[in-house]
Amino acid sequence: MLTTQHHAQSSEPDVLAEILRDDINLAVWARPLPPGIALFSETLLARGDPLSESRVIELQGDDLPRLPGLAAAFARCEGHAEFVEDVAWLTQAYGCLLGAERIGLRLRILDKAMCPRYHVDWVSVRLITTYAGRGSEWLEEGAMAREGLGNAACEPTGEPGRLQAGDVALFKGERWEGNEGCGIIHRSPQVESGERRLIMTLDWLK
Repeated sequence: MLTTQHHAQSSEPDVLAEILRDDINLAVWARPLPPGIALFSETLLARGDPLSESRVIELQGDDLPRLPGLAAAFARCEGHAEFVEDVAWLTQAYGCLLGAERIGLRLRILDKAMCPRYHVDWVSVRLITTYAGRGSEWLEEGAMAREGLGNAACEPTGEPGRLQAGDVALFKGERWEGNEGCGIIHRSPQVESGERRLIMTLDWLK
């Protein structure tokens, strides 16, 4: 496992628990997507159809949450059931790690950078995973003065850290107790004309 003062990354899912440490504001599980999920995700992007879904999930004990109708327009595409099961598993794992009872899920296909400037999230911990396309970009602590967030002229010119398709990342935000002023600085990747991404986020609501 690679661990710096503020960043932990591993090919093992256990690394996600590192986000609970006071000195870690980004934990990345670098995982290759199972072939069926990768095929389904790429199929969605190739079709060119829109996708934007949001829902609130109430967790019930140790059972995987039921996600009826998730990406229903693509239910006939190969790998759909496997994809939905993966989303359910990640949601349950996220809830178990944080002790969350209610989770906000967003699933989107994007054709432009949703948040193109470096910023921090005003949440406790957000899970971000890109199933297909370019992943989110982030900065090591100290790479940019926080006073310059949102100002293009203050953004560093060096290469940021980049998530790969399939990676599961926990981004610690400003509302995590004790993390005020230390939320991970990140942004959406720039995409070329015609390029698309399939991204899912989870937020702890209760």
